[in-house]
Amino acid sequence: MHYSKKNMEPVPEEEITVWACSQESCVCWMRENFSFNQVPLCPICKSEMVKQVKMLPVLTNHNHNALG
Repeated sequence: MHYSKKNMEPVPEEEITVWACSQESCVCWMRENFSFNQVPLCPICKSEMVKQVKMLPVLTNHNHNALG
């Protein structure tokens, strides 16, 4: 069997605001536009979350505008 690798275009990335857990031992984070709360609690350890910026692939949340 033969597999060919297609030349894949790079996925576009941009700086995205995320909520990150404030506990250093917890690695949980979520995109701001995918959060249901104004200031969410960490779903893993229930600590406060703080805003950060990450370089991430571009995703569109079509439901975000309908919720907020």
